[in-house]
Amino acid sequence: MHINKRNKIAAGVLAVSVLALLVFQPVASLKGSTLEKNYSPDPTGKIMLYQQLGLEAMGLSRTAFQYALNGWNALLKEGKIKKDNILSILDFSLPSGEKRLFVIDLELGKLLFNTYASHGKNSGNIIPTHFSNRQNSNQSSLGFYVTGDTYNGKHGTSLRLQGEELGINDNALSRGIVVHGADYANEQVAEQRGSIGRSQGCPAIPQHLSKPIIDQIKNGSCLFIYSPNKEYLKKSAIAAKNS
Repeated sequence: MHINKRNKIAAGVLAVSVLALLVFQPVASLKGSTLEKNYSPDPTGKIMLYQQLGLEAMGLSRTAFQYALNGWNALLKEGKIKKDNILSILDFSLPSGEKRLFVIDLELGKLLFNTYASHGKNSGNIIPTHFSNRQNSNQSSLGFYVTGDTYNGKHGTSLRLQGEELGINDNALSRGIVVHGADYANEQVAEQRGSIGRSQGCPAIPQHLSKPIIDQIKNGSCLFIYSPNKEYLKKSAIAAKNS
């Protein structure tokens, strides 16, 4: 009688212990499981900003944010980023009538700007679907950029962009792809037409915000232009590091 009681108690303790091991097993032990597919490593320690800043409610794709962080981290390790507290994301999965440029201060954990940004006129109408690195294509180029210096051009203060992805956006400088202000990229146009105007491939932004945004991101920060484009994700060496 006493032996059966002790056996039942021992069995109960063993069951609880096994359950605890299953519940609290490390994420690493899930490798190869279904859960692994939904698990995104966070080598930057910044992924929590997505929730803290309410970026999902603003429309920013979580996938875009994850790619941006990991690419920023890769470029930082390569010594290509000088202004490492600033990360800019242009999410082309959003239509042009929505505010799809996000400028984030990773150090302060603060969203500095969220505004409109154009795509190239040959990339598509409302949502861009065609992208090119070719001269005179009038299309946008996806991928990772490092911001350069500024100059005063026909659109006022403009910001040069160094494309960091071979065969994807590395012709940005020779194509004259820059960040600049434009009257066709403002809220009034978006409200009247449901979308903003298109550029010759440049990420044009509202004229009244162009100088403060450019001053914030110039000289060595990371800009990521995202689209859920299968060809880009397959070809990009930086995107491959994120998978």
